[in-house]
Amino acid sequence: MDKSLSLVHVKLLAFDLLSLAQSPTNPPTFSRDGASLSRAEALGVVVSREHKPDRFLKFAVDDGTGCVPCVLWLNHATSPYFARQRPQGVRLIADMANGQASLVKLGSVARVRGRITSYRGAVQITVSSVAAERDPNAEVLHWLDCLKLARRVYGRPRS
Repeated sequence: MDKSLSLVHVKLLAFDLLSLAQSPTNPPTFSRDGASLSRAEALGVVVSREHKPDRFLKFAVDDGTGCVPCVLWLNHATSPYFARQRPQGVRLIADMANGQASLVKLGSVARVRGRITSYRGAVQITVSSVAAERDPNAEVLHWLDCLKLARRVYGRPRS
């Protein structure tokens, strides 16, 4: 696999995402067939939701092969990381995150993109964007994309 995949959102099924190899480094790195990955896209039904206002939204997306744990941070106004940025920019980011959190409803189909991270040794997606899917074929198309990309792009290099 090409090393340039570390800069793209790799479409993965939950089974593949949850079985990524983790390195023991801090922060951990993730790999599949020897190539490092840092971002992923998943699509499925929202099956759990834990909302802590002004802190985070934890939810799980089930695509039929497993459940992908996701976290969307909502603490932009109180985070020391964002304290160094302009207040208008932080407010805009916080409003976007809150708007995305409102799209995550139990039973809805959601497309999630973000960084692959680890929390207490378990793989999760730290969400950068969420989109509600209204197309009834979205899940099947995502599966087909994942399978095609796994064979043609993400698979082991052929000699």
